[in-house]
Amino acid sequence: MTPRQRLESLNLPLPPAPKAAGLYKPAVVVDRLVYLSGHLPLTADGSLVRGCVGRDLDADGGKQAARLVALAMLATLVAAVGSLDRVKRLVKLLGTVNCTPEFEKHPHVINGASEIFAEIWGPDDGVGARSAVGMSSLPMGVAVEIEAVFELA
Repeated sequence: MTPRQRLESLNLPLPPAPKAAGLYKPAVVVDRLVYLSGHLPLTADGSLVRGCVGRDLDADGGKQAARLVALAMLATLVAAVGSLDRVKRLVKLLGTVNCTPEFEKHPHVINGASEIFAEIWGPDDGVGARSAVGMSSLPMGVAVEIEAVFELA
């Protein structure tokens, strides 16, 4: 199956590609790499998942927020390059979690996004280098922000 077909088989509808909320581009293509700016967890109604993981959300709530971020990132990829089928692999993922100082399950939260990419591109091409870190705050009080680099086929 192609990446587009895998996404369809997962029955995960993509939101509209998010617009820039400042002086940046959501995606920049350089040669065969697509750099995605930080994306936020958008719900189906266009609102954001806000809160501090470890206080307002538990680890699984943060993971669900990261899944929403992954869907927004996929929408941006489609807008930037025309189709997920043009994407060969995930290269690098940086996931930031708005969390309490005591929270330690950052990798679990960011797995929400990583698992979607692994399902679409497989266990090799869908898994790249990754960092999952905690922050004392994120823009607009969101629970998670993720950026990534993808390689084009």
